[in-house]
This record gives sequence, C-alpha cells and structure tokens, in this order.
Amino acid sequence: MKHLNILLVAVLFVVGVGVSNAQDKSNPWAIELGVKAVDFYPIAINDNGRFPANTKGEIFNEYFNLKDHWNMIPSVSEIKLGRYVGSGFTFAITGTLNNIKKVGDSDVRDLSYIAADGEIKYSFRELLNDSWFAPYIGIGGGYTWIDDLGFGTANGLLGVDFWVAENLAFTFQSTYKHSFEDNYGATHFQHTGGIKFKFGGKDTDGDGIYDFEDECPETPGLPEFNGCPDTDGDGIEDRNDECPNTPGLPEFNGCPDTDGDGIADHLDACPTIPGPKEFNGCPDTDGDGIADPDDECPTVPGPKENNGCPWPDRDGDSVPDKDDLCPDLPGTVANNGCPEVTEAVRKALNSYAKTILFDTGKATIKEQSASVLNDIIGIMKEYPNAKFLIEGHTDSVGSDKLNMKLSGERAESVLNYLESHGIADGRLTHQGFGEDRPLDTNKTRAGRANNRRVEISLNKN
Repeated sequence: MKHLNILLVAVLFVVGVGVSNAQDKSNPWAIELGVKAVDFYPIAINDNGRFPANTKGEIFNEYFNLKDHWNMIPSVSEIKLGRYVGSGFTFAITGTLNNIKKVGDSDVRDLSYIAADGEIKYSFRELLNDSWFAPYIGIGGGYTWIDDLGFGTANGLLGVDFWVAENLAFTFQSTYKHSFEDNYGATHFQHTGGIKFKFGGKDTDGDGIYDFEDECPETPGLPEFNGCPDTDGDGIEDRNDECPNTPGLPEFNGCPDTDGDGIADHLDACPTIPGPKEFNGCPDTDGDGIADPDDECPTVPGPKENNGCPWPDRDGDSVPDKDDLCPDLPGTVANNGCPEVTEAVRKALNSYAKTILFDTGKATIKEQSASVLNDIIGIMKEYPNAKFLIEGHTDSVGSDKLNMKLSGERAESVLNYLESHGIADGRLTHQGFGEDRPLDTNKTRAGRANNRRVEISLNKN
C-alpha cells in the first residue's frame, strides 16, 4: 500500500508539472489524494451529551495538537473528485477512510472511520489573478460511520491551495463536521493535506488553447489570435487575411503589393511592375492612354483604334496611310497626303498640251504627238488625286458653230487618249471654247497657229 501511494503521488506530480496554461474553467475536473486526520478534541462530549466543563467555549484550544489528538493512518486516506462550476465555485465529493484510536484525551479501541461527503467551495484564486496562493471556504454535508454508528453532518470548511504548476497544487483543508446526534464523537474536525491535479480541458486542435477560449477550435492557431491561425506569418490572422497563404500588409488586408504601386497583387493585373490604378496596376510606357498589356506597340504612342500602334505612313508625309489618298507619294495634309500641283507643273502641262497636233480640220491626233502625250501622262500620275480640265481652242477661220464643235471634239480626243493610257476615269473633264479665247491675233498665220491649241488646267471642283 505504501509503495502504491508513492507511485500515485509521483504520477500526479509529473503530469501536473508537464501541463501548462490551465485554469479552472479550462480544466474543470480535479482529483485530490490526501492524508486525513480526524480530531475529536475539544469537541468530544461527555456521557450527557455536553462539552467537558474545562473545554466549553474553547473549541480551538488544542486545534494544532497533532501528537495527542489527531487520528491518522500511514496511507492515502482521502480521495476527492471535484468539478468546477464557474465563478470560482467547485463542487466535490469526498471519500475518507481512517482508524480512530483517540477521542479527546481518551484512548479507545481501534474504531473504523468511513465518511462520504459533498462540498461546495469558493476559491479566491480568480480574484487574486490566478495567484499561486489560493485560499478557499466552503460548506457541505455528508454521512459518517464510526464502526456501526452512522450519522449525518453539516460541514464548514476552510483551506488553501498552493499551486506549484498550472495544474498541480498542494492543498490543506480543515473541515468542521457538526452532527446533531448526541452520541460521543459525532461532531469533530477533519484535517487534510494532499495534492490536487486538475484535468479535463478539451483542446481539439492541440494548439494549447482550450476549446472554450479557442475561436478556431478545430484549426491549430496562436494565443495572440485566440487560437486562430496565421498561416503566412504576416501578423494578420487567416480569418481577416484575404491572402492567408502569402505574407502581406495590413493596409491590403494581408495581401502583398510586390511592385509597391499601392494595388494589392491579387487586384493588380501587373503585380511585378508598378502602374496606376486606372490601368489596374499596369504601366503605360508610351503614355498613349493604353496599358502596356493591351498595347501592341507599348514603347511608341498610338491610338486605341490601332491597338496602341501609330498608323502607318509609308511615304512619311505625316498623313496616315488610312487617310492618305497617295500613300506612296509624299504630299501635304491639306491635299489629303497627295502632292499638290505647282504652278511650274501646270505650266509644263500646258506647254506639252500646246504641242499636240491634229489632222487638219479633224479631231484625230497625229502619231507624232504620242511622245508629248506620254509626258503628260507621266506628270498626271505623279499627282494621282489631281483633276484636270482639258480645253480645246481654235482660230477664227470658219464658222463659230463649226469651231466650237471642233474644239470640243479635239479636247475629248485628248481625254480619251489619256484615260486609255492609265489616267483614272473621273479625273479628267473636257470642254471646247472654239475661237472665244484666243491667245494671239487671228490676222497672221503665226497668230492663228498659236490660237489652235489644247490647254490643260487644274480643275479644283
């Protein structure tokens, strides 16, 4: 029996010291093993059911006289099981086994002592901020057997726990057990010294934080987050972290901002390259208002309609090909990208036109004029959007009506020749003026020769 008692005490001590962060409400159960002394002095009554005259009113006269009055056995004589019920209160049931040899100053034959009690205790430990020193008071009641004599008692108790570890305490308690029986020894003291071990706390996730305090009882967490985890270790618990697996910043609810542009990575279309919010965190390198990922020419400004690239301008005249009527010929913006016909060109055209020869009195062009006409065609092709008026003129020989008809037919012949040799339809118009616009006198052969002519002018309509 002695060795068994030593083993029980050792086990409780080792387990108790090894458990941390316990509180009454964390570990609501407690088991206590103790050595109990039973003291019938000076509460022993005489045969008339009264206190001895020399002790009346002196109930604590020899309260600490262990040697002469305390009944003890060399073994664990008490076992107690308690349940914390809240607000510092604990309910416990106690079983006691002892051997009585002294009643007051009298020696008696060995009497068996068995007691079963219930008690409600109030501990001041919580008021003392979970101090290692924890006094308590309590009341209770139970039933006691001394040999064949049994009686009920009303109990008052006072004790103190000395917590040497969070779950382990040395405990000392005195209990006044008052019986309303008249038999001797019914009212007495019990004094107990023992060890107490608290247990029963539930920690489902094993993070050292009991479930009742753990706001994430099924997921291991940290004390500073009431048992909830911070998986990425950024100081923001997972419940409030929009990016729980990636370290981040509080201002972004736990998400990172890798490029430092003020936009969290999970909202940033370009998380590694700084960019403004209007482009979802992407840059606009060329400043054309199109974010680089959507810009087919990110380093060269261009319109959105062309996916951020500049419109092509093959001839380099600053008129985009899409708007350039002459994309392969440098021109002017005013002339829609086409070259403008200069005064010198107009004069050259007229000089060539005046040398076109016709059969006498007819509108047919002589073969020797083909070279001149080809020169005119070459000039006109250099100005592909220019429109020209081909004018026919005659001298005054013949009737006005005939001259008007002949001049118109000759102008038309030139028009037909030019169009048949590559000048686009619609660029040329013709008109006969007869003898109405002479350049020279019709009185001389040379003058009349000058008046018989074709002219080409720029048509601005």
